[in-house]
Amino acid sequence: MFLIVGGDSEVGGAAQRALRAQGLEVTATTRRRDRASNDRPFLDLSAPLDFWEPPPATSAVCVCAALARLATCAADPEATTFVNVHQTSALTAKLLARGIYVLFLSSNQVFDGRAPLMPADAPYSPVSEYGRQKMRMETLLREQMARGAPAAILRLAKVVATPMPLIDGWIADLSEGRPIRAFADMTFAPTPMDLVCGAIGSLLDERATGIFQLTGPRDITYAEAGQFVASHLGASSALVRETRARDAGLPDGATPPHTTLDSSRLRDRYGYEAPDAMAVIAALLAARQSAS
Repeated sequence: MFLIVGGDSEVGGAAQRALRAQGLEVTATTRRRDRASNDRPFLDLSAPLDFWEPPPATSAVCVCAALARLATCAADPEATTFVNVHQTSALTAKLLARGIYVLFLSSNQVFDGRAPLMPADAPYSPVSEYGRQKMRMETLLREQMARGAPAAILRLAKVVATPMPLIDGWIADLSEGRPIRAFADMTFAPTPMDLVCGAIGSLLDERATGIFQLTGPRDITYAEAGQFVASHLGASSALVRETRARDAGLPDGATPPHTTLDSSRLRDRYGYEAPDAMAVIAALLAARQSAS
């Protein structure tokens, strides 16, 4: 049986649904007591793990749970490090000690983003506190992997699903002739959620080891995305007002020039390859149009 740690997260919840749709036996944890059940085990990484045990028959675990907001990690490094590093490392150590395969989801934030398509073996260069925490967790897990532990790391950047609230908000405003604001100094290389879920399933099923990465092939700015949406709707480009993320007070690491990672290992091994950013946005627009 597969276990998703962090079933309350967007990726964790989507991964559980996708794996179940394939007929696989999978369950996911929740940190909310009111949602816990025999089919939804309770696990709160901010609480002691001494007496927590994975469900019987668990063979592989994907660790999605984390305090992932850059601003939250920057504002309280001690509390977020406790969850993202100390507790997560204790959890993975417990699982590995029981012979359970571990897939740990990490982030492009372990790099500074100065160059595109960062190789998986590039030296760490985090700028954000969140990136430093992911780096520390990766380092601990890689030490165990070097000793033969059955584990892998999957680094992701911006993962998008339908509906995407930002795009939906832009559509609503532009359709009514209202201006939208979009960052001209923040980039993203969106990866569709279904690809991410597929990659998670393949890595869990094969118990693949090592470091894998999955992002779109190129970055665009949010302002460019806004202009694309406006053009699709036939709205005036003047309605897209460019703003700066740095002026909005975003934390360190929020505006890397590049977010792309070299994803060739996943492509060559399993066939997973994210489409171009504009194709992803076009698919989001088409899905919304079909749903309306």
